Amino acid sequence: MPHEKDHPGAAVQQRTASQGLTTAEVAERIAAGQTNAFVQDTSRSVWSIVRANVLTLFNGIILACFIVLFAIGRWQDALFGFSAIANAVIGSVQEYRAKRALDRLALLNAPHARVMRDGSEADIGLDDVVLDDTLVLRAGDQVPADGMVTGSRGLQVDESMLTGESDAVEKVDGDRVLSGSVVVAGEGTAGVDRVGADSFANSLAAEAKRFSLVASELRSSIDRVLKWVTWFVGPVALLVLNAQMMAQGGWAEASASGAWRDAATATIASVVAMVPLGLVLMTSITFAVGAVKLARQQVLVQELPAVEGLARVDIICLDKTGTLTQGDIVFDAAHSLTQRPGWESILSWYGVQNDANATARSLAGHFTTPPPAHPPIDRVPFSSARKWSAVIFDDGMWILGGPEMVFPGRSSTDPMRGQLATQAAELATTGRRTLVLAHGTPTTDETVPADAVPVALLTFRENIRPDAAETLRYFAAQDVDVRIISGDNPQTVAAIAREVGLDAPHGFDARELPDDDQEFLEAIKNNVVFGRVTPDEKKRIVVALKSAGHTVAMTGDGVNDALAIKEADIGVAMNSGAAATKAVARLVLLDGKFSHLPSVVAEGRQVIANIERVSMLFLTKTAYATFLAISFGILLLPFPFLPRQLSVTDGLTIGIPAFFLALLPNAQRYIPGFLRRSLTFAVPAGVAVTLGLASYARLAANITIPEAEIRTGSTLILAIIGIWILVVLSRPVTRFKGLVIGAMMIGLVLVYSVPIARDFLQFTDPTLPTALLVLGTSVACIALIEIVRFVHRRVAYRDAQEALHPRASK
Repeated sequence: MPHEKDHPGAAVQQRTASQGLTTAEVAERIAAGQTNAFVQDTSRSVWSIVRANVLTLFNGIILACFIVLFAIGRWQDALFGFSAIANAVIGSVQEYRAKRALDRLALLNAPHARVMRDGSEADIGLDDVVLDDTLVLRAGDQVPADGMVTGSRGLQVDESMLTGESDAVEKVDGDRVLSGSVVVAGEGTAGVDRVGADSFANSLAAEAKRFSLVASELRSSIDRVLKWVTWFVGPVALLVLNAQMMAQGGWAEASASGAWRDAATATIASVVAMVPLGLVLMTSITFAVGAVKLARQQVLVQELPAVEGLARVDIICLDKTGTLTQGDIVFDAAHSLTQRPGWESILSWYGVQNDANATARSLAGHFTTPPPAHPPIDRVPFSSARKWSAVIFDDGMWILGGPEMVFPGRSSTDPMRGQLATQAAELATTGRRTLVLAHGTPTTDETVPADAVPVALLTFRENIRPDAAETLRYFAAQDVDVRIISGDNPQTVAAIAREVGLDAPHGFDARELPDDDQEFLEAIKNNVVFGRVTPDEKKRIVVALKSAGHTVAMTGDGVNDALAIKEADIGVAMNSGAAATKAVARLVLLDGKFSHLPSVVAEGRQVIANIERVSMLFLTKTAYATFLAISFGILLLPFPFLPRQLSVTDGLTIGIPAFFLALLPNAQRYIPGFLRRSLTFAVPAGVAVTLGLASYARLAANITIPEAEIRTGSTLILAIIGIWILVVLSRPVTRFKGLVIGAMMIGLVLVYSVPIARDFLQFTDPTLPTALLVLGTSVACIALIEIVRFVHRRVAYRDAQEALHPRASK
């Protein structure tokens, strides 16, 4: 634990603990730079965006090839260099635009701090906290700066985000509180002695809002492909270079005659074709565009790959309050159980406390009897673990909490408590929350007095969100399982779950969850609703589901949800929730509407499905480029393309159409195995293209067709096959897809027919033998591609059935 930092203002801190700093003292500290201001990006930094799009291994390979071609005077073949520059610029601009949109949203929804200034309480921005400020801390607050406690009324702080210790720590005068910790009970004040970069707050924010650390199958799969290509590029380049030098008469003759320049150009053509540069660009763009589209729907994406993440979720854990219900607790009725004078004034006292939660605040409007005139002798603050709080006045100890938590397991020995348990259970089945007010002799160890008697049973109602039932129906239709986990009475939660359409005949009391991990998991699988769940148990539920192979989302708004939200694959917080909960969430619903989640799922599915389709285009090119390089290297044949020819065909059959395909609406459901399915098409299709081109090149060489004409024919074959692969992967071909494909075909016709383009690309008019070879090779390759696609669709369908119906497929 950090030691206290000494500074000249320590005396002032003690003197101003109750009044706070004056305006003049605040101005002095601002002038001295003693503020909590700290420049911290809420999303990816500009430098990291540029670095990820520009300073990559493949851009280095492209740059090296670009420089070589310029050095040997073949600038016409360096078009791919400008394409790589355009890719880097487009990717950087798109991600920067997404960053700006997300940063603006984050700024508008930034948490505030509560401080004493000039003798009164003030809400200020976190950056405006200064050294020696007096923080006012209440349940749900995240401590904005490090300090020493100067006043405490049952103040309890959760430091698990910092220390890993899940138990709340009680804080008294003189104890240290760390920025980033969360107030879970009571209230208090603290004098700030560490701000800005010296405090824990900014390091925690950087950790909580870090970019792209959420698990992404797309990103990890593409990274794996790039790693494989990296290993192949060097050896394949040497193999091709040797073949081209031998085709020019051997190393000695080619070096002496200058023909090595042609060999180097052909080698660069083979290397550049292997690099799937556009695939990385398309992935970055779709993530960024998806995040901006969701931002327009009031969904703040704190990590861009989370757009994909929620589409992979197969089980979602929901907290009841603030998610299924609107969180506005309304007092319903009071059912008197024992005659005890003064109980109405006790409830009135509970309703007006500064640290009152929503349930307690709802009492204020109904119980108007003046609270006790004298301050309480002592208090036991509410905690998520015990589910009750207490206050001690001259007439004894008053306990307010869940009936089964205040009187656990005692109903069978006491008729009054038996009546309480029966009545509370009956009321809970109607969906109403129940609390009991009890009275007894004060204890010294924060336990319910043995002589406590129930005085009144209180009931509360919650308004169910109008969009909850429809949203849950959507998840059910998408085979996403739902678990309701709440700290409330399990039967109350089950009744609300039934109202929103869930099949929940009863609720499971989390206090009965087994300790054994396997039995615990079975209980989680066999029940839908769980009540009386502690924060640690919420986290344990999420961990257990993840360990069983599920992709888990967790939604919530309270401090008690923060641990589970942080642990989940995708954490979703309501903007009305606690600052700590929002800080660790991947997604924040800014308007608190649960109904946005289907839009997030749909956006994620669009990203995954479109990138899978686009990846098959790029990976097919990588596959045939690699196989062509190896084949021509082994056969010692001249490589049948110039780099400029490949640049044009790649752009018109892959690069440009991929941009449009990646952003089209697509509701295809997520099925694990993205890379396997992509390669199942790309590798056989690459083999088909290689067989066709290698056969064409060998036959053309055998009948002594000129090299320029062989290149023209090879480019024609590749263009025809490329367009056909685009058609195959675009099915069903909609009007928009048809327009894109038609435009690409027109572009290819223009490339072959416009004299300037023909001369630049060194195309020649094919003779009859070449035309017949091109036609025959193209038809054969198209037939092979159709067979590959047929088999691929069968494999994809089988994978889908196994993923969606694992038991039936066995």
